Amino acid sequence: MQHRSQRISEMVREELSEIIGFELSDPRLADVAVTEVMVSPGSKHATIKVSLGGGDREQRLAMAALEHARNYLRSELARRLSLRQVPELHFEPDHWPDAPARVDLLLKRAKKKRASTENQP
Repeated sequence: MQHRSQRISEMVREELSEIIGFELSDPRLADVAVTEVMVSPGSKHATIKVSLGGGDREQRLAMAALEHARNYLRSELARRLSLRQVPELHFEPDHWPDAPARVDLLLKRAKKKRASTENQP
């Protein structure tokens, strides 16, 4: 069961990274990157850790924008992923000291994935 939760967590992280990073036009989300997703057993809840750029004010605005977009993000996940149940999304700031390095890695993954999908016929 743990393997399934990890697989779903990775799929949700990839899709949310794509949607937040490339498809939402809210300027409050410009410096937001999804760093980790933890889906509960049974897939009822997902904790989404996000790296937030800027100062305190910008971070509060970014968290408010994520909360505002929560239902849209869930509906997009439902449309893109074949899951029996799309988890409720709970956003938390990622305060790890290595978060910038993780964000760089995630951005590289996203760019590579985007480039590979654009090259497909």
